[in-house]
Amino acid sequence: MGKLFHLSVLTPEHEFYSGEVDMLDMSASDGRLCVLADHAPTVVGLTEGEMSFRDSRGVLRWAAASDGFMTVTQDETVVMLQSAEWPEDIDRVRAERSERAAREALLQQQDRQSYLMNQAMLLRAMTRLRVSQHHRVNQ
Repeated sequence: MGKLFHLSVLTPEHEFYSGEVDMLDMSASDGRLCVLADHAPTVVGLTEGEMSFRDSRGVLRWAAASDGFMTVTQDETVVMLQSAEWPEDIDRVRAERSERAAREALLQQQDRQSYLMNQAMLLRAMTRLRVSQHHRVNQ
């Protein structure tokens, strides 16, 4: 395991995670981003996707993460998201239903704003389903 750094993941409702990690992987606006200890200071926009990190016990943890942003400083990394969910908290049936509804909505003729909203709904449902698989595999 590598050198540890402090990670805080915050949502408007609560502190989702706070602790020492040796690696963080996120979906950034321009692709995947992996943060290790001593990463250059930066501020990055985040997109809906999977978040993974390895905690101080060496356990790889996964979560579904919404859009947001991340700041990396010498001492810590702070991730601010609209929402975050652990795999075991994801309702697969609801996520599958949302995915179907979003796919159907995307096939309808609609204005650009509705199209983008449905596209985001589809991405969120697909992310939640992928992340929920990590819980099923680890049971």
